[in-house]
Amino acid sequence: MSAQELAMLEDRRNSLLNRREIKVLFRGAAGKINRNEAAEKIANQLNVNKKQVVPINLRCQTGMTDVHGILYVYDDEDEATRQLPRYRLLRTLPREERKKILDEEKAAKLKAKQEAAATSKTGAAGGAKR
Repeated sequence: MSAQELAMLEDRRNSLLNRREIKVLFRGAAGKINRNEAAEKIANQLNVNKKQVVPINLRCQTGMTDVHGILYVYDDEDEATRQLPRYRLLRTLPREERKKILDEEKAAKLKAKQEAAATSKTGAAGGAKR
């Protein structure tokens, strides 16, 4: 997809939340563009780091080949992590990386649960001997 197929509809500065809210139109991109590619194109167009661009919504209408998108461009990555729900940021990661993070969290939860169960068993056994 070439650069002329990207049209900026609106570029609004939200100084309260330290971000730019951008509405774009990707011409002829229905079914051909994903969230990461859209974020990358906007980052290249605005000369910012790709990690600062968070795609919020990509939508196309039935029978149309254009994709309307809403993306937020944050001044700094930490601001995005504070303001947006976690799943929005996980969506921007590659699938393997996202799966790795979620698996590590599940393993940590399971380990904590097992430790809690083990300590409760020893506490209950100690109470029964008295």
